[in-house]
Amino acid sequence: MRTRVPWMLGLPAAVGLAFLVLPLAGLLVRAPWSTLPARLAEPQVLEALRLSLGTATVATAVCLLLGVPLAWVLARAVFPGRRLVRALITVPLVLPPVVGGVALLLVLGRNGLIGRHLDAWFGLTFPFTTAGVVLAQIFVALPFLVISVEGALRASDPRYEEAAATLGGSRWTVFRRVTLPLVAPGVLAGAVLCWARALGEFGATITFAGNFPGRTQTMPLAVYLALETDPEAALVLSLVLLAVSLTVLAALRDRWLP
Repeated sequence: MRTRVPWMLGLPAAVGLAFLVLPLAGLLVRAPWSTLPARLAEPQVLEALRLSLGTATVATAVCLLLGVPLAWVLARAVFPGRRLVRALITVPLVLPPVVGGVALLLVLGRNGLIGRHLDAWFGLTFPFTTAGVVLAQIFVALPFLVISVEGALRASDPRYEEAAATLGGSRWTVFRRVTLPLVAPGVLAGAVLCWARALGEFGATITFAGNFPGRTQTMPLAVYLALETDPEAALVLSLVLLAVSLTVLAALRDRWLP
């Protein structure tokens, strides 16, 4: 049934939509379309795009590996301090990304709480490396996945899992063959949001991993650098990020929205 939108709701809704759409429209209008092919073929653009896509994909894979079990624990298990754990997981959502980068340095830097031991015992150093980019992206993107999957788990009917358990299924079998198929749309939605967040990460990356072309300079960092020296190149890089994000979200929309 269609409902006529009252003006007291439609007007602010239209203003909000315009506020979100107009900046993107301005980006499309001001984009240097005549020089776009040549700009896209520049080595630094291709290298930044390759690095961004690669690190965001690896970060999303790690978030899936860690975030799905964490979401299950929050949704299904009962333990002291569960509310505190959930609150801590959501902190990166509201924490300034630069602060997140500083926190990563204090923990995983050469003189960090854990980083000093990793360097001394295994020779592993993460700051200002490609692995550091991935870690920064995981830190800011993991909460998106956990929240999406936990919500899907809480909305799913646990009776299917209980029935599978009574039929002799082990906990791992029930999780793999019943729970995951039930919450697959939520997992996919969380993965998409996680990947998009990782792709656009800037603050934690530049603080923890630096801005080294070919090693840690992702697309958002390249946009920031180009904006100071070559605004036209910044427009091209921004347009590429916009196109990639919209393509992924549009392609998966029918799969992760009910």
